[in-house]
Amino acid sequence: MQASRNILLDLFHAAVRRASPAHCLVPYLPPPPRGRTLVLGAGKAGAAMAAAVEAAWPAGAPLSGLVVTRYGHVPPQARLQRIEVVEAAHPVPDDAGRRAAERIAALAQGLTADDLVLCLISGGGSALLSLPAPGVSLADKQRVNQALLRSGATIGEMNCVRKHLSAIKGGRLAARCAPARVVTLLISDVPGDDPAVIASGPTVPDPTTCADALRILERYRIEVPPEVRAALADGRLETPKPGDPRFAGHEVHLVATPRQSLEAAAQAARDAGLAAYVLSDQIEGESRVVGQVHAALARHVARHGQPFAAPCVLLSGGETTVTVHGRGGRGGRATEFLLGAALALQGEADVHVLAADTDGIDGSEDNAGAIVAPDTLQRAAALGLDARACLDRNDSYGFFAALGDLVVTGPTYTNVNDFRALLVGAPPASCG
Repeated sequence: MQASRNILLDLFHAAVRRASPAHCLVPYLPPPPRGRTLVLGAGKAGAAMAAAVEAAWPAGAPLSGLVVTRYGHVPPQARLQRIEVVEAAHPVPDDAGRRAAERIAALAQGLTADDLVLCLISGGGSALLSLPAPGVSLADKQRVNQALLRSGATIGEMNCVRKHLSAIKGGRLAARCAPARVVTLLISDVPGDDPAVIASGPTVPDPTTCADALRILERYRIEVPPEVRAALADGRLETPKPGDPRFAGHEVHLVATPRQSLEAAAQAARDAGLAAYVLSDQIEGESRVVGQVHAALARHVARHGQPFAAPCVLLSGGETTVTVHGRGGRGGRATEFLLGAALALQGEADVHVLAADTDGIDGSEDNAGAIVAPDTLQRAAALGLDARACLDRNDSYGFFAALGDLVVTGPTYTNVNDFRALLVGAPPASCG
């Protein structure tokens, strides 16, 4: 059983390594411009991305800037001299993020056509780069953000609303940089890798509308102040659209994606003598339900050898959601997925499951994820833990913490979102 756990942990670490800014970012750097280079950025990988840029940038070429990252997400080995890093709150924005966004917006002013802006964008940027639109307060944004996080809305839906309540997202940051050339380097944390969705697309035109944002608020019954609703209704909070000349000549590069990390994990499994299959990097839906579906597939493989022969590893990514039903529970998408999977597996022999967030933080807890084993429910029952009751009150963290099955890595300084690995069958003797 320990060998199976070790294999799953190795696959997770392989996925994270593939998305490390030090590994993936430098090949996409443009040459220094005739003017100066300004680095602006936001996201959980922001500090690590800035460190990679500064280490590779010619010593004699002008370089300055500001990036904002989540509290505790500055790598201890980062030695930044030319790019400033500040920290702010995630997933609900705070005043530190608002102040950082104000400074970033100010730095984008007064640039020339000879200047280059390197925008370093990664997951988490929506909360970290929080500059409310005119007529919207930070408290308004905090309330809406909290409601969206509890609603079960998809990341695309959440970021559509966030863009229209912002003075910097939805392409507005790049518009401020005109006439400078803007090169955006992205680490994707969203299903489909749409640059307009990643961190709410601060440097790319926005195809969504105020009307879309209103429909999403209505769909999830999220209240906003009457003056904000009126500004959405009459289009005063509209974002720059595709075709806007301010985006001409800009470049956008995806330097790390969920698919690339899943393929890295698959290769690591094959190197260990296991067949590996990437199911999808774009899985969305309610976490507990997605866990049940994955469990059904693993059980079919274990019992019938279809559609894959065991032993094998099944991998998936994307961004599931959690609808909060109870009060007092703790947990994130990964552990809620796992608790749903454990209940569906019902102790299926030789099926081990790991789910974790590649940024090292599952929701707002201190764990990256957890592991389910064939004896998970049996051990829980021996401790008096009711798995179904824990799931009903959204207390997946408490469940796995009591079992000692949390995966705790600390921040990884990158983010390609959900990582799930199901090991079906006994691993080869050489593994683990």
